[in-house]
Amino acid sequence: MTTDKNLEWELEEGLPQVEDPFIQQYLKGRDALITEEQKRRHDATFRRTLSPIAAQACRIVSQIRAREHNEVWTAGLDPATAHQSDEILYPGVMFHHAKGQMENTKLWKIVEKMPKGSLLHAHIDAMFDIDFLLDQAFSTAGMHIAAPAPLITPQDYETAPFMFRFSSQSHSSSDQPAIWSEKYEPLTLIPLQTAASSFPNGGEAAFREWVKSRCMIMPEHSYHHHHGVDAIWAIFKRTFTVINSILMYEPIFRACFRRMLGQLAVDGIRYVEFRIVLNPLYRREGSDEAEPDRVEFCRVFEEEVERFKETEEGKNFYEARIIWCSLRSLSNQEIVESMKQCISIKEQFPDLICGYDLVGQEDAGRSLVDLVPLLFWFKKRCAEEGQDIPFFFHAGETLGDGDAADQNLFDAVLLGTRRIGHGFSLFKHPLLIDLIKEKKILVECCPISNEILRLTSSIKSHPLPAMLSRGVPVSLSNDDPAILGHGKNGLTHDFWQALQGLENVDLAGLAMMVQNSIRWSCYEDQSTAEWKAEVGEGILGEGLKAARLREWHSDFEKFCEWVVLEFAEFDDDE
Repeated sequence: MTTDKNLEWELEEGLPQVEDPFIQQYLKGRDALITEEQKRRHDATFRRTLSPIAAQACRIVSQIRAREHNEVWTAGLDPATAHQSDEILYPGVMFHHAKGQMENTKLWKIVEKMPKGSLLHAHIDAMFDIDFLLDQAFSTAGMHIAAPAPLITPQDYETAPFMFRFSSQSHSSSDQPAIWSEKYEPLTLIPLQTAASSFPNGGEAAFREWVKSRCMIMPEHSYHHHHGVDAIWAIFKRTFTVINSILMYEPIFRACFRRMLGQLAVDGIRYVEFRIVLNPLYRREGSDEAEPDRVEFCRVFEEEVERFKETEEGKNFYEARIIWCSLRSLSNQEIVESMKQCISIKEQFPDLICGYDLVGQEDAGRSLVDLVPLLFWFKKRCAEEGQDIPFFFHAGETLGDGDAADQNLFDAVLLGTRRIGHGFSLFKHPLLIDLIKEKKILVECCPISNEILRLTSSIKSHPLPAMLSRGVPVSLSNDDPAILGHGKNGLTHDFWQALQGLENVDLAGLAMMVQNSIRWSCYEDQSTAEWKAEVGEGILGEGLKAARLREWHSDFEKFCEWVVLEFAEFDDDE
């Protein structure tokens, strides 16, 4: 604020004052320019239709965010010496640095309670709490561990393959060499409790921590951006082998899946589409042999979802469906075999399978243009079998600019994908942005995943704001929360990161992305024409999506009422 002495000096020097008409004219022009740009944002229409109570809630949430920016994320830190502090704090700080603080903030409490619609991009085998998964392994009779070679060196503990497996036969022997011994016979099954108790330097407690470290990307891994994307993907891919060897035993899967559905429902999620590369290791309870196909897994999946919906905690849960996935690194023959299984499972479980995708690291895997002949064959085969299985392609999950992975975006659009997974490099393509808006294709954005897999250093440098400012339809997803270190299932972490780190994403911005998740959900099978019509009609339509949008809108209004009552003291306009 200008003091009397400073004002006197400014007037003597002839400096213009804010109150001067020509400065006021400039400021009005500036405000008009900002307003004009905001009309092009993804949430412009939604924002104009906010009820008074929702507008008040949005204002309160923005006030709380502003206070927490000052009181939580920059409190007591001198910018000149902040880099010397062990506690790294600033609005939009890297996820793992923020995680311990964020869950104790008022903003977290608000976002946690928000109704979040649909979770559209989530890989099921990367969603189960690792501690609970290990608890199930230890409490399930017959669980063993094996490895192709003894695990001895520090490098073995960090990268060497090993697996869990159920066996109905007892393999316990007092003179049996431990898996940690040079005398261990490759692939010999060792009872889990025996292996854990004999784990070097710490026994079972240390064993659990070690297995957990092999099932997750640890915080320090995400910080080492100088190692590049390929290096962290190598760690990422190794986690799935270990997790699936535990998870793909029926009683363990049932217990973990039941718990996970409960966590999603508590977080305000009412519908999920899981991406699954259906694992050939799945075993029924008590069976030593893996199932020859994916039928039994799908039966159990459907059964557990129906059971959950009949419980008190699942009474408002709509459904969970599967997007069938093939690994993009496989051969033509292997991908075609996966496609045949997808069509077969769709025939047997018509309400379960809702789409098809190719997964795995885009930079290292086969591009969509390379797979075009297979994808046309798949569509032809679906038509012959009387099936319509739409595409939901991963595309643009890359730092590339014009390389094969980046150009997957072009093929995804041309092949008729209904949504794009990640779309991280989309902001570099103005023509594609216009096409995606015209064709009503949703981008499934996973900000924390993109950060931990080294595509961006933090939410502050994520391309999400560039897409939102251009009016691209986006929903937020959590991708692989257990492996990435979220610590809980749901969308609150990703919602919080976007809200806290991006000034233009306020509560209304989050709400618009929730509405998008509902509009682009596959609640039921639809032709391309039916799909586009319902997406276009939105809440004004007469179909299932419109009905569920109206249900969400009612829930959102109740949530906004809670915000206004719970945090009334933060409304500076009162």
